Amino acid sequence: MENAILKFERLLNENTAYFPSLENEVLEAKILGKWSKKEIIGHLVDSGIHNLVRFTEINYLKKPYHHRPYNQMDLVNLNQYQTMDIYDLTQLWLSINRQIVRIMKTVDKKALEYAIILSDGSEIDLKFLMTDYVEHLEHHIHQIRS
Repeated sequence: MENAILKFERLLNENTAYFPSLENEVLEAKILGKWSKKEIIGHLVDSGIHNLVRFTEINYLKKPYHHRPYNQMDLVNLNQYQTMDIYDLTQLWLSINRQIVRIMKTVDKKALEYAIILSDGSEIDLKFLMTDYVEHLEHHIHQIRS
């Protein structure tokens, strides 16, 4: 878990100033059928919101915890990230993720083993979900930086 947290903090630190440094034309450029860089950051906001809820709910809801998927495309469109100011979008992304870091740093070791049932019926645990969240974040940051 410690390695995931260190990677997570590094990703936040390296990209908080980077995102707003990009020109609007670069941030808002869309390739047919794909999100713009701004929309990818917005997707990371949505992912952060949903995972923050998951990472906290699992501690007090009936076990095993049932993972609820969300409609990524609709959320990016409804939240209109493409038209949002990049400084505001970056601060929203950073604030949500700083809270997730706090949760990850203080999570009870026993809670990391709590079972999570995915929508397909397969089972993971909280530790996997948390480390996968960091990997997901890293994947999309690579997209933004390419």
